[in-house]
Amino acid sequence: MEMTMVGSNGGDTTETHNKINKYALACAIVGSIISIIFGYDTGVMSGAMIFIKEEMKINDVQVEVLAGILNLCALVGSLTAGRTSDIIGRRYTIVLASVIFMIGATLMGYGPNYGILMVGRCITGIGVGFALMIAPVYAAEISAPSSRGMLTSLPEFCISFGILTGYVSNYCFGKMGAKIGWRLMLGVAAIPSLCLALGVLRMPESPRWLVLQGRLKDAREVLSKVSNTEEEAVVRFRDIKLAAGVPEDCEQDVVKMHRKTHGEGVWKELLSPTTTVRWILVVAIGLHFFQHATGIEAVVLYSPRIFRKAGITSKDKLLLATVGVGVIKTSFILVATFLLDRVGRRRILFTSITGMAVAHLMLGFGLTMVEHSHGELPWALIISIISVYMYVALYSIGMAPITWVYSTEIFPLKLRAQGLSIGVAVNRLMNAAISMSFISIYEAITIGGTFFMFAGISVIALIYFYFFLPETKGKSLEEIEKLFGEPSPREDDKARDDVYPTNLLGKKKSFIFFSFLRERRLTPPTSTFSSSPAATSRRYFHPSVDPQPQATPFCSFNPTSVAPSPLSRTLSAAASILRAAILLSFSSPSVDLVLP
Repeated sequence: MEMTMVGSNGGDTTETHNKINKYALACAIVGSIISIIFGYDTGVMSGAMIFIKEEMKINDVQVEVLAGILNLCALVGSLTAGRTSDIIGRRYTIVLASVIFMIGATLMGYGPNYGILMVGRCITGIGVGFALMIAPVYAAEISAPSSRGMLTSLPEFCISFGILTGYVSNYCFGKMGAKIGWRLMLGVAAIPSLCLALGVLRMPESPRWLVLQGRLKDAREVLSKVSNTEEEAVVRFRDIKLAAGVPEDCEQDVVKMHRKTHGEGVWKELLSPTTTVRWILVVAIGLHFFQHATGIEAVVLYSPRIFRKAGITSKDKLLLATVGVGVIKTSFILVATFLLDRVGRRRILFTSITGMAVAHLMLGFGLTMVEHSHGELPWALIISIISVYMYVALYSIGMAPITWVYSTEIFPLKLRAQGLSIGVAVNRLMNAAISMSFISIYEAITIGGTFFMFAGISVIALIYFYFFLPETKGKSLEEIEKLFGEPSPREDDKARDDVYPTNLLGKKKSFIFFSFLRERRLTPPTSTFSSSPAATSRRYFHPSVDPQPQATPFCSFNPTSVAPSPLSRTLSAAASILRAAILLSFSSPSVDLVLP
C-alpha cells in the first residue's frame, strides 16, 4: 500500500507503508512451519487420547500426565534454545528442532506401551521448547517494522493450522481402528519434520544474529533482500549496528565483537536485571502466564470431553465438533495477522480478553445447566457449543498472536533469544499446569465452576494488560528498546500520548504504573525540575526532602480534577495496592524508595 505525504517544501514524498517484502514473507513462512508440526501434535493428541485410553486401559491421571508431560519437557527445550540459537544461529536451531520432532514422532507412532509413548512425548516436548522460542524470534528479526506484527504472528497462525490438521487427522485416521489409527495420527508428523530440516538450509540467517557475530557484510546482503528499498536496508542496518554496539561509521566486512555480544553474560543480565530489563521481564512473563491461565489449553486439548459433558455422545460427532474448533482458531488467527499492524496491539488485546471472559461465563452457565439437569437441554447444549467457538475465536484474534509478537519485540537485541526463552518456559509451565490439572479441577469444583474460574482470571488479565503494556505498533525493534528504557525529558506531549494510554478516569498521559515501575529515576533537566544539591547526589527524588517538581514528565493526572465514580475509586485503590506490592517486590534493597 502506498501512502503519499506532502512535505513542508510543497513537494511530494512517497513512503512505503505496510508493504510486505515477498522474500521476507517466504522466509518467515518457512521458519514458521516448525510451529505447524508443534500445533499438529497438540491437536492430534486430543483425539488420540481417546483411543490410547481404550487400548492401554490407562486412568484419568495417566491421561493428564501424558497430556502435560510434553510441556514440562518443553521447559528444558525453551531454557536451552536461547543459548543454542545465540551459538549456532537461528537457522540451524530450527533444523535442530525439526530433527528432535522427527525422533519424537517416530517413537510415539511406534508406541508399543505407555512407557515408550511417554519417552516419545518427552523428546517431542524438547522440540516444542525450541520451536516456540525460535520461530517468532527469526520472524521478528528478519521483518521490517511495518510488517513485523503480521510476520511475527505467523508462527501462532501455523500453530493453529497445525491444530486444525491434527483434528482432521483424528477424524480421518480414527476410522481405521483403535490399534493402527492413533499410531498413524502421531507418527505421520515425522515426514514434515524431515522435509523442514532440509528446506531450512536454503533460508538466510537472521541479519541481527549476523551482526552480533561481527559478520557485517553478510548482514548487509540479507537486509538488502528482505527490505523493500535500499534506503530501508541502510536504515535498518544502521539501527542494528548501534543496538549491537558497532560504530555507525564502521564499513568493515567482518569485525571482532565483544564476548558479551556472543551470548556470554546474558543470563547474568537477565537474572540481575537493570530497571529497564526488569520491566520488560515483568511484561513478558505476565503475557505468557495469562495466555494459558485463561484456559485455552483446557478448551483445545479437552474439547471432546467438554462437548461430551455438554451432551454430544457420538464419537464421530465429538471429533467433528472438535474440527470446528480448529477451523475457527485458524481462521481468526489469519484475520489477526492483517489487523496487528493496522489497529495496534493494545486495542485488539483488550477486545480479545474481554470477549474471552464473557465466553467463559456463557460456557460455565451452559455446562452447569446441563450438569444439574435430569434430561436433555438442547438450548444449554447450543449455548455451550457457541461459547466454545466464541472463546476460541476471540482468543485467536488477540491473545494468541499478541503474546508472541509483543514478547518477541520488546527484548533488546542481545537479550532477545534467551529473554524470550524465559517467557517460553513460563508459557510451557502454565500449559503443563492447566493440561495436567483440568480434569482434577473440574471433578473438584464441577466443570461449570472451572470455567467461571477462568472468567475471573481473564478479568485480572485485562486489568494487568491495561496498566502494564504500552503500544508498540509501527516502531522498530531498536525504538521499542528505547521505549522501555529511561524516559527522555525532552519527549513532547504528543509522543507520550501515542505511547501512554488514556487511564480509567479518562485523562491522557496518566499511565501511573509505567512511571512508578521505572522506579522514578531522576533524569529531567533543570528547566523541568528544581532539585536541591542533596537530590542530585542521589539516584531518586525524595518528596519529603527535595523541592516539589513543577511538572511531572510522565504523570500529569490530577485526581481532584475529576469526580470519581465508585467503580473508579475501587479500581484506584486496587491499583495503589498493586503498585506498592510490585515496587516492594522489584526494588533493590539498597534503594531508598519512598512511595508518594
